[in-house]
Amino acid sequence: MGTNTSTMAPMYLVGFFARFSYALARSPVLPLFAMYLGAGPEAIGLAVGISTVTGIFFKLPSGALSDIIGRRHTMLIGLVVFAVMPFTYMLIHDYQMLVIVRFLHGFATAVYGPVAMAVVADIAGERRGEALSWFSSVTIIGNLIGAPVGGYLLHHGGVAKDPALLDFQIVYVISGVLGVISLLIGIKYLKGKENIEKGKTLKESLKKFTSGIKEVVSDKRVLITSNMEGIQNMCMGALEAFLPIYCVKVAGLNEFQAGLLWGVQVISTIVSKPLMGRSSDKYGRVPIIAVGLLMCAVSFGSIPLVTSFYLLMGAAVVFGLGEAFVTSSSAALVADICKEKHYGTAMGTFGTIFDVGHASGPIVTGILLAGFNNNYKYAFWILSALVLLIIPVFVMTMRVKKHTVY
Repeated sequence: MGTNTSTMAPMYLVGFFARFSYALARSPVLPLFAMYLGAGPEAIGLAVGISTVTGIFFKLPSGALSDIIGRRHTMLIGLVVFAVMPFTYMLIHDYQMLVIVRFLHGFATAVYGPVAMAVVADIAGERRGEALSWFSSVTIIGNLIGAPVGGYLLHHGGVAKDPALLDFQIVYVISGVLGVISLLIGIKYLKGKENIEKGKTLKESLKKFTSGIKEVVSDKRVLITSNMEGIQNMCMGALEAFLPIYCVKVAGLNEFQAGLLWGVQVISTIVSKPLMGRSSDKYGRVPIIAVGLLMCAVSFGSIPLVTSFYLLMGAAVVFGLGEAFVTSSSAALVADICKEKHYGTAMGTFGTIFDVGHASGPIVTGILLAGFNNNYKYAFWILSALVLLIIPVFVMTMRVKKHTVY
């Protein structure tokens, strides 16, 4: 990323600690916590997916609002949620309270996510595909560390078989400390960097706000690309919710191994994502996305066929590679299509549809598991089929549009 690296370094740290905090509170800890509280498959899926539902309603307005009032205030709101909400898990003693807290915790990524991506798109110019991939890879390291660390803390290094309430509470306290670190770095980095537009009346600001949203959501290419990744992210959401349960209850693995599998998947994404982002800048987005979708569908569908830790690891690696193929190109494709002044709105739209898929994955999978008597094959294969079906639709539609990055 050349001269932008030193400028973006503090933001990378903010993203790292924020994502580390959020990942520690999520998988594999969250679905196991929901199961500890007595939740069945549908309820586990809802607990995992409900925080992403928050993003469905608030990512688009957050991104659009940042185009008008500036990134600083918008980002700081998200970072405050990262810092405060993990401590509220200490108050949870039943499933209903868990769902409420998870919904509120979702404001962290709903507000911060599209704004951070818009900042990168603002400064990256023609190299936005590579830049967005590097930024995503650096911040996603927090996700990589969070999953195995959370699993290890629950498992106590292989000593305890069944985590107690105190074990979950310890994890969430650590999550809160990491969120506070992210907030403090963010406050220091963003000090004096406000970019609020001045001299505009409320009427003028609202007009720009609504025109930006209208322009972005009326572009079929943005909606098609966003919906494609939304469907792919149904599988990602399903893995976050039910891979830990499958590992512990079906494959006979422990919590630490479940966290490691998630970590392996993230590693493969991190390693390959910058290369794929650079390739998509050079050779085009659509072919790379199509290959990634195929890899995700096949590897996801193979998971319920195996119980070996190493075979599951292989499936996780392939899924992570497919995830890198898709995500390295999809956000950049959306940015290619949109005018620079509406990057925030574009990323908010993209994030909203992304979250619809991410949120529906755990919920739909939970319903399917309940309907098929906890048969993971049927549940996972149905989602795999949806991903396979979207490939020709996406490719042919983008060909009709004759987009320049194809």
